[in-house]
Order: sequence, then C-alpha cells, then structure tokens
Amino acid sequence: MQPTPLTQPAAHSDTKTPATSYALKVGLFGIGLDAYWPQFDGLQARLQGYLSQLATTMQRPDVDIVNLGLIDTPEKAMLAGHQFRQADVDIIFLYVTTYALSSTVLPVVRRAKVPVIVLNLAPEPAIDYTWFNALGDRTRMTGEWLAYCSACPVPEIASVFKRSNIPFYQVTGMLRNDPLAWTEIDEWIEAARVANIMAHNRLGLMGNYYGGMLDIYANLTLHSATFGGHIEMVEVDQLSALRQLVSDEEIQQRVALFTETFEVQPDCPAAELKRAARTSVALDRLVAELNLGSMAYYYKGTGNRDAGPTPNEDTMSSVILGSSLLTARGIPVAGEYEVKNVQAMKIMDAFGVGGSFTEYYAMDFTTDVVLMGHDGPGHIAIAEGKTKVRPLQVYHGKVGNGLSVEMSVKQGLVTLLSVVETIDGKLQLLLAEGESVAGPILEIGNTNSRYRFPIGARQFVNDWNSHGPAHHCAVGVGHMSGKLKKLGKLLDVEVIQVC
Repeated sequence: MQPTPLTQPAAHSDTKTPATSYALKVGLFGIGLDAYWPQFDGLQARLQGYLSQLATTMQRPDVDIVNLGLIDTPEKAMLAGHQFRQADVDIIFLYVTTYALSSTVLPVVRRAKVPVIVLNLAPEPAIDYTWFNALGDRTRMTGEWLAYCSACPVPEIASVFKRSNIPFYQVTGMLRNDPLAWTEIDEWIEAARVANIMAHNRLGLMGNYYGGMLDIYANLTLHSATFGGHIEMVEVDQLSALRQLVSDEEIQQRVALFTETFEVQPDCPAAELKRAARTSVALDRLVAELNLGSMAYYYKGTGNRDAGPTPNEDTMSSVILGSSLLTARGIPVAGEYEVKNVQAMKIMDAFGVGGSFTEYYAMDFTTDVVLMGHDGPGHIAIAEGKTKVRPLQVYHGKVGNGLSVEMSVKQGLVTLLSVVETIDGKLQLLLAEGESVAGPILEIGNTNSRYRFPIGARQFVNDWNSHGPAHHCAVGVGHMSGKLKKLGKLLDVEVIQVC
C-alpha cells in the first residue's frame, strides 16, 4: 500500500523551509532503428507519440523532464550522452519503444554516468491477433508488430550494460492502464527526488555527543560521501545569542502559535512557555541563517546549579517545542546528537511520510506490541490527534527541565527506518513495516506509540537487533519498502527489510 504524503502542518513559523535551487532532473529518451522509418510508413511518428505520452505522464511538480526524443543512430546517441551530461540529469529513463541496436544506448548512458531505468512498456495489453493476421500486407504486418516489439532488444541492452559494468534497473509492463508498472516508475522518480534532496541537504550539528552512547557515534565523512550534502558545525553560543534578540512581541506571537498548534496542559507554567517561545523564534533564525535542512543536537553543560543555569543551559533545556515545529515543516531535528538517525528522519520526511525520533520503550507481551518513543522533539505532523505539551522537572538521564511534547504516531501502517554504519565502513538502510495500533501509552511527556509487526514482537526485536543498528530509528506513516529499496539502489547502499 502506498502512503499518503503529508499535508502541510498548521504550525508555521516566520521563516520558510530552506528551498533547494537544484530541482530533480530526469533524463528521458526513446530508442528506435533508423533503417525502419523508410520501410514502415507511420512507425516513427507512432513511436514518438508513445514517447510523448510517457513524458506527459511522468511530469510532476519540482521535477524537470529532459526529453531528448527518439535516438535511432549511434551518432545521435553520442550527442545525447553529452546533452544529458550538460543538462546535469540525476537519473535516466530509457524507453524501449521497438527493436533498436545497443549502440544507440551505450554512448548515452556511459557518458551521462547516472542511474538508468529501462522501461519495457508495451502500448497495449496484447496484439489483436485476428485483426493483425487479416491485414494481408506483410510489410504492414511487420510494421505493426514492431510497434509492440519493446521487449525484443532488452536482453541485448542488458548484456551490454552488464559487460560494461553499468548498473541498470527495469520496469516491464504497459504504457497505459498499468498500475503495477506506474507504481514502479513513480517510486523510482520519488526515490531519485529524495536522493537529490539528501545530496543538497545542509545538516547542522550543534553541541556534542551524549557521553557513553557508543552506538550513535558516526563517521561524518562517510555520511557526506554516501548521501552528499554539507555538514555544518554549529555552536550553542550562536543560538543563545539569537535568543537575546527576540522581542517580547515575538514571544507573545510564538506562545499563541504554541496554544494553537499544541494541546498545552494546564500545569505548564507561563514562564516556561515564554522561555520555549524565545528559543523557538531563535531556532527559526538559526535555521534561516545557516540554510539548514535538518539538525541534530545535544548539550550537557555543567549541570543546573543553585545560582541558576548558564545561558547555554537555559537555551538547550527549552528547545523541544521549537524543534518539534521545525520537524513538522520539513526540517527534522534529532536529540542526542544522533547523526545517523537525523539522516533517517530526513529521508522519511523527504518522502512526505514524517520520520519521528524513536527508540524501544517497553514490550507488551499481552498484546504482542512494542512500545516505542523518545523524549525531545516529535514529528507532530504525523501525530494521532493534537500533541500535548507537558512540564518536566527532569529528563531521564539528562540535565535539564522545561516543556516536552507527548504524542503517538497516527494509527495505521508505519515504516521504521534506521541508518546503520557497518564494520567495513559502509552505510545500510534497515527497515521494517508494521502498524501503529490503539491502546494505552506512557503519559510521561514523551512521544510514544504501540507498534505491531507481522512477525510478532519477539521476532521483530530479535531480527532488528541482529543487524546492529543504533538504538534510535525514525518512524513514518505508510509502508515505504518499495521506495526505500529504490533509494538504496540509487545511493549504492544495501537495504535490509526485517518485515
């Protein structure tokens, strides 16, 4: 089942989500054989019509289709390779319209050096054999057959790609009225769009690691090499300084936004709401100044003394509400300086399905579910109902107090995603599909939900842990395995599905 992309949440701030100027560029070309055109009247125009239909159906917002038309000679293929490279395409769709020589394909893909999807799409479910055999004109019959001949050259093309060490992927089906084929095409485009977002994302890292959590320490060079983008080191002092510039009017406006967006509990002190509001406005300005698309943070400080917290401690103990607003509008924020997991959160959010920070909380063997959640920011755009705001006197295992959010992920299908670093210096995507189900949660001011998995709670926990992920993961709505596996192909990253 395909997830429904999230609508824009109601919680807007005074700065916009960082926008990339690098729209996804999809290369498209069809192939044919120039020797056919004088032999079979109308065949070339017919195939060009099919290619135009394909290009029209592939159109979508924020995606540029670079359509080079029908390539039918090696010379045109060489030129097309240069054109795709000059156009800076991110992915190529090769539409096999009829038999064509592999020499019209290899120069294109070899020069462009981007992933290629081979589209073996017939114009109709089947040839009308009775009508076809009654034509009586064998030249016309051959031309008609060639219009249905998309499957013919695919083995030749595959052989050449294999012998040239060029990865390729296939979609086999029909040009029209084929949900299976078009789901595959849509997933490839979506996966390429997310890969493009990750390649241009600016990830801010503020503070330092939570000491002793050895599983969350990350190889930043590996992340840059695998996903692309830029990692910006951010000082907590920068955010603290921005807090001092926030006006009383801005604080009042942000408190009003809090009460509109969240279900603020009666025991939340007004002073804490104002403190969180000041930090929220400063966070928006920090994100805008640095053009961040995601962020991970943690700051311990020296502890809350009787004299009161330091400015940085005051800042970092009041970030949760503002970070939750950022997360809901496409700038995911992870606590505990969890680089790997904020990457997973960004991937899920880029697919439009959320990506909330989570970890194991407990197991419920009575109902065969796993309780999962986390303190800190939550993806309030995928909450079941309105997210509550509660005051906390202490965070478990951490210095600080203030306001926190309590929410459950929407009931229905969900996907868990973890970015895993392996012993051989690579990244993996680890995923599991399950369901968020109704039932009691722990009302402790944290995000937490009840998840049921088709293999059962015991087997899920054992299988998930066996792959050695960090103890955090990102949760999104809908079942996402198809798109995530394609993203892994595009990034050359292994994808492991537990269930």
